[in-house]
Amino acid sequence: MAFGSVGALLRAAESVPLWEAVLDDDCRDRGADRRDSMERMTALWRAMVRSVDEYDPDRRSASGLSGGAAAKMAGAERTLCGPYMGRVMATALSVAEQNACMGRIVAAPTAGASGVMPAVLLPLRAREGLSEEEMVRCLYVAAGFGQVIAARASVSGAEHGCQAEIGSASGMAAAALVHAMGGTPGQMADACAMALQNVMGLVCDPVGGLVEEPCVKRNVMGAVNAMAAADMALAGIASAIPCDEVIDAMAAVGRAMPAALRETGEGGLAATKTGRKIAQGTGKKTEE
Repeated sequence: MAFGSVGALLRAAESVPLWEAVLDDDCRDRGADRRDSMERMTALWRAMVRSVDEYDPDRRSASGLSGGAAAKMAGAERTLCGPYMGRVMATALSVAEQNACMGRIVAAPTAGASGVMPAVLLPLRAREGLSEEEMVRCLYVAAGFGQVIAARASVSGAEHGCQAEIGSASGMAAAALVHAMGGTPGQMADACAMALQNVMGLVCDPVGGLVEEPCVKRNVMGAVNAMAAADMALAGIASAIPCDEVIDAMAAVGRAMPAALRETGEGGLAATKTGRKIAQGTGKKTEE
């Protein structure tokens, strides 16, 4: 694996497009050719699309905590954010609910954060008329930044809290969005850094130990955060702290988190009165 830092990734992008630098690294790492790498990434993209297409608004998770929220969001007639952002939010919810209901999703980088990437990319593709090939390139960009985050910190909520799951997905998605909109590698790094900054310290507190509440709704936050960070970067707003240092800070914060806030279901929302009732199987469904 060539990229242990965003700095190394940006240096590689001086000679080839950043997405291609990640592709080449994948080929070297797995001993594969470019066609094989592209086919594998294209398969992931298509699976991501299917995870949205196969959403069933009538399906509910075994716990009863998840299901139907995406349909409510999609059907909302009056929203503050407007129809485009509404579609982003509905897409994030649909994939996160798919995961909770045992549907097929793409962990990007984890199952609990699987709604972020499709939420930002599918509506953008429809609006801008982008090709499947361009979407696959976006996934390479996201994978490059995700690789660095995993190497320098973690993408595991059990290790570094939800900042490592939703946060990582949001940073990866922000970088991918900048690529899709024609931004520079430096702007991709700034977008990733700002997205990570915005959720630094986010705890992992699944109610009842299930990746449903508040996890499903945090996918919405991760997607919206990615879009805001990408827009700031594309506007020329830079992160004062380099992306590598932001990732290192995220790792330090994760290590400082008590175990109760790292996916154990013992702190945060999971420790509330209602959270405990839900864990005991006596709480009311949150989506009625």
